Amino acid sequence: MSVLVLLLAVSAACCVGFGFVLQQNAAQNAPLGDFLSFRLLLDLMRVPRWLGGIALMVAGMALGAIALGKGEISLVEPLLATNLLFALALSRHQTRQPLGRQGWTGLALLAGGVSAFILAGEPHAGHAVTDPVRHWLIIGATLGAAMVLTTYGKRSRLSWGPVLLATAAGLLYGVQDALTRVSGTRFAAGGFTELLTGWQPYGVLALGVTGLVLVQSAFETAPLRMSLPALTAAQPLAGILCGVGFLGDRLRTDTGALAWEAAGLAAIVAGIVLLGLHPAMPRGAGRTERARDLQRR
Repeated sequence: MSVLVLLLAVSAACCVGFGFVLQQNAAQNAPLGDFLSFRLLLDLMRVPRWLGGIALMVAGMALGAIALGKGEISLVEPLLATNLLFALALSRHQTRQPLGRQGWTGLALLAGGVSAFILAGEPHAGHAVTDPVRHWLIIGATLGAAMVLTTYGKRSRLSWGPVLLATAAGLLYGVQDALTRVSGTRFAAGGFTELLTGWQPYGVLALGVTGLVLVQSAFETAPLRMSLPALTAAQPLAGILCGVGFLGDRLRTDTGALAWEAAGLAAIVAGIVLLGLHPAMPRGAGRTERARDLQRR
């Protein structure tokens, strides 16, 4: 594994993790009438803390894009999932909560799962699939799943809604990462002319804005511990699916390697859930009163 890719991906995870905490700090006080509306972004643009969180997220996305351009998406995505470690670190600083057994167990599972998946799978580049049917089948299935989750999330926004919206956003961000890599390849091949004549960069923009609305709506209506684990777990799974499905990423497929890869992914998800549910994660202010207000709407 390239040390440069490792540093870029972990730096991206740091920026994104810090950015998510700052965004949730601001979004929890946004008007509930803006739920799942682009007006929510307009309202949040007036909040300096939210703008700072967005700036960190954009920096993280830029670093992640460079990492995706230099390494396989199946390698970079698990590393990006460590953003939860940095989110927990900032939240712990804000709340003064100790890590405790839950925090250390989650940290060990996440770090061990990432290491196991990368060491067992040995992600490496292969030949990208040129058949557009394969591209659209995988992208369409992922976006369709995100649409279904968003529909049900809108109906149950005070119970499982934030979890469903965050999961949908994670799926969108995973596809966005795949399209970011394709866009980087097009730019390297022909510069801006080649890049802007393809649909992929516009897809990156559309997915980014849509995912942002979903994430902020989840942050607005529930504590960070309800939304961030689902978001963090869904993104690498969708990204790896796209990487192996049509970007040409190759993983070891012998029985032992597959077992360790599956165990690594399971450990990553388990670690994400444990860290996301840690008491240090912000609970949100005045949620009960805001929930009652939303129910009356």
